[in-house]
Amino acid sequence: MIQIFNTLSRTKEPFVPLHEGQVNMYVCGPTVYNYIHIGNARSVVAFDTIRRYFEYKGFTVNYVSNFTDVDDKMINEAAREGITVPELGDRFINAYFEDTKPLNVERATVNPRATDNIDDIIAFVADLVAKGYAYESAGDVYYRARKFEHYTQLVHESLDDLETGASDRVDDGDNAKKEDPIDFALWKAAKPNEISWSSPWGMGRPGWHIECSVMSTKYLGDTFDIHGGGQDLIFPHHTNEIAQSEAHTGKQFARYWMHNGFVTVGDENQKMSKSLGNFITLHQMNEQEDPQAVRFFMATTQYRRPIQYTSGNLADAKNNLKRLKNTYDNLSYRLSDAKEGHDAPVEQLAHEQQVVFETAMDDDFNAQNGIAAIYELAKVINVYLTREKVQAATLIQLKTLYATLLRVFGIEFEEESLADEEIQGLIDERLQARANKDFTRSDEIRDQLKARGIILEDTPQGTRWRKDTDD
Repeated sequence: MIQIFNTLSRTKEPFVPLHEGQVNMYVCGPTVYNYIHIGNARSVVAFDTIRRYFEYKGFTVNYVSNFTDVDDKMINEAAREGITVPELGDRFINAYFEDTKPLNVERATVNPRATDNIDDIIAFVADLVAKGYAYESAGDVYYRARKFEHYTQLVHESLDDLETGASDRVDDGDNAKKEDPIDFALWKAAKPNEISWSSPWGMGRPGWHIECSVMSTKYLGDTFDIHGGGQDLIFPHHTNEIAQSEAHTGKQFARYWMHNGFVTVGDENQKMSKSLGNFITLHQMNEQEDPQAVRFFMATTQYRRPIQYTSGNLADAKNNLKRLKNTYDNLSYRLSDAKEGHDAPVEQLAHEQQVVFETAMDDDFNAQNGIAAIYELAKVINVYLTREKVQAATLIQLKTLYATLLRVFGIEFEEESLADEEIQGLIDERLQARANKDFTRSDEIRDQLKARGIILEDTPQGTRWRKDTDD
């Protein structure tokens, strides 16, 4: 059974879905005023990997991830560029999909936009006002945080400490409108020339927290299985989501809360963020590196642990991925001379590594131990491939299992295409040169092919080739 570390209880809990065989899952998406950086991408990859493992285990996953497409950052950036907020949102939503596609991120079941749900947001806020959980002040609407009895349940801090933090994050003008510094905005009155919508409290726009409450319950129901996001969202965002959602519905909001660790940079392991200016966008990374290696780098660390981004760590991931790819290619190559039949002891060794893999991933999606099991499976495969005779049915079973487990991490290898006549002709000529002990010509052909990006590998079963993936 899958065990999940629930931020709400601070313990690992058995995962029991509300509906058998189905996972309803909401993950906070980006504010689309710029390209996402690789710190943002870490959350995308982490929860995509978690989703993929649920699917591997046979669950149907309803996966909802939103776009915040109206807030102060978007308004300011749109004004700076002289375009509308919707135009800015369209551009960076498209960029989000373009940048995450090379990482083999599955599309969400639904990607709702805040601006497409304004009527639902207004109705939600009006209900909180009617129930006494919210109040209007100079066109803004605020939530009475102290009225919700379990306000601190997710953050596990005292209300007094949270109040001190809240006071540091707002200016005196905002505090002057509030009954209490800990209160937070559900609806914000529009400033001159800002994008806005008509509401019972005047022209305005939604606050940040209310968007996710509305969109998650709209598409997944009043109570759903998993709510995910970065650790920095525990307070205030997710804390406020719980308060406003449960006050509105009278039901538990999300049953399991999952939070991924940060991407850190530098010797001091500083969190990557736009505000600190120490970030690299995923768009830039995809242009500089193999996106599959970037995916592998981020997916193979357990989601709650931080990832230290360095060129050395990324290089290690690239080398490990390359070795896994070579094993896959070697499997395909040996199928050409395999005999009919099974090799039961080898299949049993492979199955044992599958069990190790599942045991690791069942334990709060322990990706490090999961990928270690795949490395051990690769060893089993590579040892078997050195045999003079191999069995086709066993090779097919090994290849299917190997590909299936790697797919959980979002890694899918393409089959190498067969050599064209010219390349095969050079390989044949080199073999003849070696037979004639003309090693000078043999080396010339090897160098010629290498210059064209073709690497030769001399194996006991003959010479095979592959594309050079070092660049």
